[in-house]
Amino acid sequence: MNGMRFAPRGYGGNRRNPDQVKREGWKEQGVLAVAIDDDRLTWPERELVRQLGEKLYGKRPESREVSR
Repeated sequence: MNGMRFAPRGYGGNRRNPDQVKREGWKEQGVLAVAIDDDRLTWPERELVRQLGEKLYGKRPESREVSR
C-alpha cells in the first residue's frame, strides 16, 4: 500500500499563492482583485478602490468597533 493520497496521480502539484492568482487573472483575463487595505496602495489609491467597489457592487456593511 502506498499510503493515503488526496488527489489522483498526476493531479497533485503546488498551489499558487493568492498574489500569483491575482497577477495571472489580471494579465490573462483583465480581472483586477484588490484588497481595500493593501499596504502597497497609497490612501488616494485605496479611496479609488473603495469608490469603484461601491459603484459596481454597493456599499459594504459598516464594521462595528469593539470597545475595550
